[in-house]
Amino acid sequence: MRNEILVLQGITKRFPGVVALDDVSFSLRQGEVHALVGENGAGKSTLMKVLTGMNSPESGKILIDGVSHSSLTIQSAKTLGISMIYQELNSIQMLTIFENIFFGREYKRGGLLDRKRMIAEADRLLLEFELNIPSTRKMAEITVAYQQIVEIIKAVSSNVRILIMDEPTAPLSIDEVKMLYRLVGKLKEAGVSIVYISHRLEEIFQIADRITVFRDGRHIATHDIGDTNEESLIKEMVGRELSNQYPPRVDLPLGPNILQIKRLSTSKIKDVSLRLRQGEILGIGGLIGSGRTELLRAIFGADRILSGEVYLGTRNVSIKSPFDAIRCGVALIPEDRKQHGLLLKMSVEDNIIFSSLKKFMKGLMLNAAQISDAVGGAIVRLAIKTPGPKQLVKYLSGGNQQKVVLAKWMESNAQVYLFDEPTRGIDVGAKYEIYELMNTLKSNGKGIIMVSSDMQELIGMSDRILVMKDGQVSGELKRDEITQENILKHASKKHLPRAMEWREEE
Repeated sequence: MRNEILVLQGITKRFPGVVALDDVSFSLRQGEVHALVGENGAGKSTLMKVLTGMNSPESGKILIDGVSHSSLTIQSAKTLGISMIYQELNSIQMLTIFENIFFGREYKRGGLLDRKRMIAEADRLLLEFELNIPSTRKMAEITVAYQQIVEIIKAVSSNVRILIMDEPTAPLSIDEVKMLYRLVGKLKEAGVSIVYISHRLEEIFQIADRITVFRDGRHIATHDIGDTNEESLIKEMVGRELSNQYPPRVDLPLGPNILQIKRLSTSKIKDVSLRLRQGEILGIGGLIGSGRTELLRAIFGADRILSGEVYLGTRNVSIKSPFDAIRCGVALIPEDRKQHGLLLKMSVEDNIIFSSLKKFMKGLMLNAAQISDAVGGAIVRLAIKTPGPKQLVKYLSGGNQQKVVLAKWMESNAQVYLFDEPTRGIDVGAKYEIYELMNTLKSNGKGIIMVSSDMQELIGMSDRILVMKDGQVSGELKRDEITQENILKHASKKHLPRAMEWREEE
């Protein structure tokens, strides 16, 4: 058995009204990947904040190399070789790669910055980690996957011994995920110990040596990866049987076209055509950079449409801004809900009514009783876990924040819902609830377009799939044609011939 480089014993952390960690223990061996799983709010992030010095526990011990600490500071954690790669990357976009790698610990010569030495060292590290790009490029000019690897290089170059990775594959394509796996393998060989936090159970079984389950701030179990399976883990995570990751399919007769796009072009997409029927979930597949998100942004009016037509029902509409889209009954549930979907410093109530304020007006004032009834009803219908409607939305878990975004658009009576990565960063139990809400929208005759990088989600929820490549449609798959192989085949081939890009209902 490899030496335990880290042992956490009896860690307890309380916040007002909440026991975030309740007598938790955890250990990490040298050169292992130890996966940490659990629903949002289970205590994973709080424990990592204790380890990185951002939070101080009320009780418990932190043993590193056998030396006991009651708590750590951010600086002492760094000195001990502890580093964390966050899901929301902390890179400085307008600085170069080498400036990010050496930020805060720059090489100097004669009191001046030694740019030549930093560039040479950064270039060497990039090649070592299979990135054949110059370190003088700005971070804003490289992909999210490359930015993530730069963050890892930054940690490794500062002699990291314990690396915490929070949802590292969430924004990555399949090829980029494979690149990350190779990188993790290199770190293991170098003796780096990794805490790997992820909601994607299938990847954990590919990369982890051990796995620990948290629930409600408590340590539930730790397993060697070969001694457990997905079903057992899900049961431990949610505290109940969850035999299927997806709810039963809703296969009702589809209604007429609710949305039609003809030959739509922006600066990022070209000649895209599609149709969406009432009661249908249309999946959009493709690799990162294929134009999936840009298509949703164009439909929602967030990106300027250069040419093409948009029809809602049989009505030709002009959508030049998100305000136009909202008036037309189009809703966008964005990939980054915190930045683009929510008002984090406002309450659950404020967020839910934000897109439909006019319906709550009584003269020049808001009708408080009407708002209370509507928000209370939404909280119950969507099972939003919150102390009350006045709770600031930033304090909710990821799954409940996503429900608030949905509640906002349902209150506005939108007809077309654009979901961009609907369950990114959401635990398996909350995912199921989001899928049920999507099925409810289907049953109510709404239309859904769903972009997802999660292949199983795309397959499990879509009635039909369009695959994109290089800003164009490269394939269409009906329900009985939907397989991972077919999606990948279309994701890597040329776009459809122009004659096939638009066809009326057969």
